[in-house]
Amino acid sequence: MSNTTIALLGQPNSGKSTLFNGLTGSRQHVGNWPGKTVEQKEGYFTYGGKKYTVIDLPGTYSLSANSEEEIITREYIASGKADQVCILADASQLERTLFMLADYVGIRTPAILLLNMMDVAEEQGKTIDSRAIAKKLGIPVVPFTAVDTKNYAGLFKALEDGRAAPGILDETGISELYEAVIGEPYRQTLALLPGEGIGAYSSAWLAAKLLEHDAAAMVIVKSAMDAETVSRLADMTKGVRNGSLLTGDCKFRWIGRLLEGSVSEARTGERRMGRFDNVATSRAWGKPMAILLILVGLALSMLIAMPFMMASSYLPMLSAPISEALIGIGISAILVSLLCDAVLTAVSFALMMVSFVFGISLVFGFMEEIGYMARISYVFDNTMSKLGLQGKAIMPFLVSLGCNIGGVTGTRVIESWGQRVTTMALSWVVPCASTWAVVGLIGSLFFGDKALIVVLSMFLVAFLHIYITSKIFGRSLIQPSERTGLIMELPPYHKPRYRNLFKFVFNRMGDVLKRALTIIICVSILFWALSYTPDGHIENSLIYKIGIAIEPVTMVFGLRWQMFMAWLSSAMGKEASLGVLAALFNAQGIWTGISGQGVATAALSGSLLSTISKPEALAFLYAFFFNMPCLMALSSTVQESHSLKWSLRIAAYYLIAALLLAMVAYRVGLLIF
Repeated sequence: MSNTTIALLGQPNSGKSTLFNGLTGSRQHVGNWPGKTVEQKEGYFTYGGKKYTVIDLPGTYSLSANSEEEIITREYIASGKADQVCILADASQLERTLFMLADYVGIRTPAILLLNMMDVAEEQGKTIDSRAIAKKLGIPVVPFTAVDTKNYAGLFKALEDGRAAPGILDETGISELYEAVIGEPYRQTLALLPGEGIGAYSSAWLAAKLLEHDAAAMVIVKSAMDAETVSRLADMTKGVRNGSLLTGDCKFRWIGRLLEGSVSEARTGERRMGRFDNVATSRAWGKPMAILLILVGLALSMLIAMPFMMASSYLPMLSAPISEALIGIGISAILVSLLCDAVLTAVSFALMMVSFVFGISLVFGFMEEIGYMARISYVFDNTMSKLGLQGKAIMPFLVSLGCNIGGVTGTRVIESWGQRVTTMALSWVVPCASTWAVVGLIGSLFFGDKALIVVLSMFLVAFLHIYITSKIFGRSLIQPSERTGLIMELPPYHKPRYRNLFKFVFNRMGDVLKRALTIIICVSILFWALSYTPDGHIENSLIYKIGIAIEPVTMVFGLRWQMFMAWLSSAMGKEASLGVLAALFNAQGIWTGISGQGVATAALSGSLLSTISKPEALAFLYAFFFNMPCLMALSSTVQESHSLKWSLRIAAYYLIAALLLAMVAYRVGLLIF
């Protein structure tokens, strides 16, 4: 079976990932580009007895060398590894989204232009003559809708035709514009370059990039030309100011000529969503509206997830009948305990987490589908820039109020790897819903009506924590060139595509469930091994003996060994800490405490109040509040960052910071109480 490699190129929100998923389905894998931190997606599909390998190139707004993503994209296109490049543009706003195509002109790798979101363009009353555009470009132009996988026939035909007669973009028009607008500097630069170009790059493309002061383009020229000519080129282009603005003007003029006579738009009056959008993007009301809608979204997520979470929470109740049945057929008690306590509890935890992921992915996926999520990024861009981030980082923060797992996975909309990992690190500070449940119980138990003051103090420290964390991680992860404002297109509002939405939701759930079961079961078995005793008395367990031995050290941080073990267990899942406290202070089996749905609150309250002082309780609350969110958040960070090293660094940072904050809180508590 012959194999053809196609690369998908497009700006963010062009539908590139949708097309990649539509073509490859489950036949794909994600890794990193060799020696890089940028994500690489590769998959394949078969059509007409031929195999096609699909490379999903990083989403960028141009082919300039301003970021690692852009350099990787450009180098791959010019390497000859791809037989054809599919360039995606949003048909509903061609004037802006064809800039990538304009920047591609002069790269002599066969290309196909895909006009995506034709359904939205038709809703806007636009008529696009794709044949006229194809005639001007000299390459196939395919109007289609990426989410409609049943109607990819035009794309498949263009791919087959491209195998027989590859299409190269005609650069005559844009070269004439460069000469007319930029004038002598362009002509002199072009004259010094080889007439045949260098590799896949034409001399016109190289001349434009040199005038833009593109350092990577100068490296290409140096590799193929003598030093004297390179020096003359450097002197020639050095005197050109605002080269990027000049070439950018030419590219937009070229787009205008391309669309002239090929696109018509029926005047349908003011858009129905126009007034809403004026409020959604306004300086005064944009942020309050975004926060309100996010909070409503979180509440809806919980309502959707609650029935599934409740059903999952009853799973440990099967422990007793299953245990009796296994013992009845002669299974050893230790194996029964492992299966019914550790494994069953782990499965319950995993299903509860997946339930919440389902709810949050459905609600916020819907908001993304209709086009509102981009508005949230836009209105918060100025706020996030103070942390060295872009406006898109606000969504992971807000979603983390419900679940940090959703916050971490939400960072995939951020193009820059450094900003993405920094946002993950910062989103860990945000307390999730489970954190508030434990803080509310322990805080009110020890501090009564003063608990609000304790919570407010943790909020103030959290803001300071975010600022310090952004400086620590941002210094290494975010390059100065990336500390710029948000550059993005606000997509038009449109009807949600429910098939695409549910496909996205179930794919996300599958990923989370697989990772949850693997990690939580492993940690659960470890806790089970430490706490298991044949007689069921916690005093005879290994965890009790370890706790007594390390208490002189844990008290440095204001944590008795039981509180320290509860703090450690909160790294598995925040809810687990209450179960561990119930087990250790009521001398029950530790897994009965974790998996039991009704913690013996009255008995636990009495035991805690008689054993733990207020300064120790304050230390535990700070250690708990600022601990790493959970193992699933760590697992999601590894998957989304594709860096075990940085994920472990973030985890170690949070563990150490939580203990240091607990130590300070304990000392302050001793002075106050």
